[in-house]
Amino acid sequence: MSALWRRGRLAEATAGWSKADVAEALRYWPLRARPEQRPPDMAIPWTIWLMLGGRGAGKTRTGAEWVRGLALGLPGFATSALGRIALVGETFADARNVMVEGPAGILSVHARRERPVWSPTLRKLEWPNGAVAQVFSAEDPDSLRGPQFEAAWSDELAKWRHPDETWDMLQFGLRLGAHPRQLVTTTPRPIALIRRFLVDPHVAVSRLRTADNADNLAPAFLETVVGRYAGTRLGRQELDGEIIEDRPDALWRRDLIEAARVAAAPDLARIVVAVDPPATSSKRADACGIVAAGLDETGMAYVLEDSSASGLKPPEWAARAVALYRRLQADALLVETNQGGEMATAVLREVDPTVPVTGVRATRGKYLRAEPVSVLYAQGRVRHVGALPELEDELCDFGPSGLASGRSPDRLDALVWALTELMLRRDEPRIRVL
Repeated sequence: MSALWRRGRLAEATAGWSKADVAEALRYWPLRARPEQRPPDMAIPWTIWLMLGGRGAGKTRTGAEWVRGLALGLPGFATSALGRIALVGETFADARNVMVEGPAGILSVHARRERPVWSPTLRKLEWPNGAVAQVFSAEDPDSLRGPQFEAAWSDELAKWRHPDETWDMLQFGLRLGAHPRQLVTTTPRPIALIRRFLVDPHVAVSRLRTADNADNLAPAFLETVVGRYAGTRLGRQELDGEIIEDRPDALWRRDLIEAARVAAAPDLARIVVAVDPPATSSKRADACGIVAAGLDETGMAYVLEDSSASGLKPPEWAARAVALYRRLQADALLVETNQGGEMATAVLREVDPTVPVTGVRATRGKYLRAEPVSVLYAQGRVRHVGALPELEDELCDFGPSGLASGRSPDRLDALVWALTELMLRRDEPRIRVL
């Protein structure tokens, strides 16, 4: 049957199946798993499989299936059944309620005939073939002294109370078999241990997003939780499995941006669109920064949209900027003219000669121009309408030496021009292009 299945002859492969056969096939994890939920190639010398995922992204199901595969010696998981496995949760209650007894836990992924016997008082799972998994709590690192294992599954490590101490004790116990391996499933936080994993060549990394598991989640959850938090710092961490950090010397802080986020802007007295054009139009050119912002009658600024994009030719980014100007009914289109200024204004004029373009020329460095704008955020005078993740990443990664990547902060530049126009006295020359 498996050969027919691989050749795509599904009808022939499933002819004569009973309902029980269909149910069994639907339980077959390699058929159901997404690529990022499948174990790394066993031929690759990895020792840790780090799975960073959002809430409800399928981390627990992946961990439970991995343990099942090890205990039963299934192909793709182990060359033979492993006899000693450690299960480490944030607390014993978490390990029991999520990793073992939960709806996606170890007991649930086994067919009845192969299911291990669970002894809560002994904190132990025992399979019919003799494999044993012991349950531990990260609250008690010393409980890992003494036992030894061939493999381990550690869940929600980024939330452990004693991550380094517990992890170290677990490593001393992984001393059985030819190549002890372990799986870490966690919603990420920027703790030191996770950072070390990400630069370790022996760590295989998988990333899971909540949205990728939408078929298995309640529609109300997707609408209320995912819809509300998508793109925010909390959403990117808890839903997309990203590690979000602040740069210590950055001009902007994420907590200030999060506190200033609103769902919609009020009626605005002014709206401007600012353009920071790339110096070249090659595929490797910097992005074209295009940011819209407005000002209400009380003097509060609202960053409305980040329409920046990379890899665009001049007519394409010009059309994009003009379209945003028209859609928001803006009353100014600003374009930085330091590099290729005449070309930038000419391209905008070709797209729509009726749009009045104001050229702005920088006489100070990027950091000096950005600093007064960051002060506006600290004073609570700027709001972000919805989530603007790529722009916010640049803001929170911009320090005296620029971005950590060394690239040009094009989105930030466009934002600075827009808010400077709306709120600050202009020290930079302005040229109205008719």
